[in-house]
Amino acid sequence: MEFKAIETQEALDAIIKDRIERAKKSAADEAAKKYEGWVSPEDAKKTADQIAALTAKVGESETQIADLKAKNSAYEIASVKTRIAHEIGLPYELAQRLSGANEDEIRKDAETLSKFAAHHQATPDFSGETPEKDTKNAALREVLRSLNNEV
Repeated sequence: MEFKAIETQEALDAIIKDRIERAKKSAADEAAKKYEGWVSPEDAKKTADQIAALTAKVGESETQIADLKAKNSAYEIASVKTRIAHEIGLPYELAQRLSGANEDEIRKDAETLSKFAAHHQATPDFSGETPEKDTKNAALREVLRSLNNEV
């Protein structure tokens, strides 16, 4: 390459301008290579917003799942209580009064309750009628009672 002398200010300005543009382009290319694959601040904000929205949806889903699991557990326990009450011979009305965290505890409670209920379930022995005095029916009842005691 041959050396040319700079004779005017405009020529010097043009050369300097050309050098500055080449330096800017070189720096831009170097920065592009250096930060290649990195995310811009705008893209990073969009991604952060999307992550926050997805996190909120996941939280809602987890809450719904926990609620459904609790309901399912309650239904399973109610079903076990009803089944055990039926097996033990307790009335349906007493099934939900059984307590326990698992089937064995519920069964023990049902057995305890059935022992208590068996002692106190005796039907009172009365006919519901008031005894009649000095009538033919009252006399017949008295004869039947006396015959039952003798037999």
